Amino acid sequence: MNTNTTAPIRHGGDLRAASQRYGRPLPDWLDLSTGINPDGYPVPPLPADAWQRLPEEDDGLAEAAARAYGAPLALPVAGSQAAIRALPALLPPGRVGIAALGYSEYAPAFAFAGHTVVPLDEATLHDPGLGGTLAALDHLVVVNPNNPTGRLLPPATLAAWHAALAARGGTLLLDEAFMDCLGHGSLAAQAHLPGLVVLRSLGKFYGLAGLRCGFVLAAPALLAALRERLGHWSVSGPARAVARLALQDSAWQAATRLRLAQAGARLGSVLCAAGLAPVGQPLFQWVPCQQAGALHVALARQGIWTRLFDAAGGCPPSLRLGLPPDRAQDWARLRQGLDVALADTGSTGHVDSLPPAAGAAD
Repeated sequence: MNTNTTAPIRHGGDLRAASQRYGRPLPDWLDLSTGINPDGYPVPPLPADAWQRLPEEDDGLAEAAARAYGAPLALPVAGSQAAIRALPALLPPGRVGIAALGYSEYAPAFAFAGHTVVPLDEATLHDPGLGGTLAALDHLVVVNPNNPTGRLLPPATLAAWHAALAARGGTLLLDEAFMDCLGHGSLAAQAHLPGLVVLRSLGKFYGLAGLRCGFVLAAPALLAALRERLGHWSVSGPARAVARLALQDSAWQAATRLRLAQAGARLGSVLCAAGLAPVGQPLFQWVPCQQAGALHVALARQGIWTRLFDAAGGCPPSLRLGLPPDRAQDWARLRQGLDVALADTGSTGHVDSLPPAAGAAD
């Protein structure tokens, strides 16, 4: 885990860097390096006042988000990233448990705010008892489902961890960026309780990562402190307008949830047919294997961009593949690319030891 706040943090979606490195023009790539819905919410033309007027906080966006997520309160923020950087300074400094293989922004944000980061292995996070480490933590960050491993923890386990932390003034920060795909298993309804913070985003399920709009669900006092720290107009007028439309479009949400479940299963089947052993969620598949680095390069040479993860958290090196756009030629290109890449590298999906497969929320 990267706890050095000066070290560069890698993310998927860095297609320009890949284009320069491999000498392939941007239009010639099949970019699977993110877990973002490639066929996202259809944004309509916006009224002129969304662009011309300063954003207004009483425009109904917070209420729309609270209804959509089943939460008592919601605070709009400029993507989860804004909250990730601001929240640690609002919590008492202490020991914070964070997955060693997970979203890489949390560790440096907490370290910068004076917390001590405690990296947690995947096997520990799969254990309802948290491997006996919960008593030594003041705060705990859980991405559920986890990115990239697909680990999905049941609400009962998370509620128990929250209760233990809150009893001594600690906090469970629950990142549910991929939860919209599932439609169940969220703790948003309990987010008003002290010691629980839930983050949601429009970037993944809605495919609106460029909108930079997310939501913090938490107790009123913490939301008020966060609002004060972020200041006025943290979410732009156009972003607020689009977010309101997307959050209120229940028909699109239901259809998309079904479509993504089918596409995720299809991607898993393609990878299994190629001899790999993926673990997945609707928006991505995680492929742990010792030859992940060579496979990443072999796919890149064919213009297929994936996200490479180093060995961490008791897991071997791995790849994460997001969904291709819903076009037959893109799925065919992926199948053919996998066959060529695996033949070139001699890779297989066999791994001697892995954490348990992703579970289902109860």
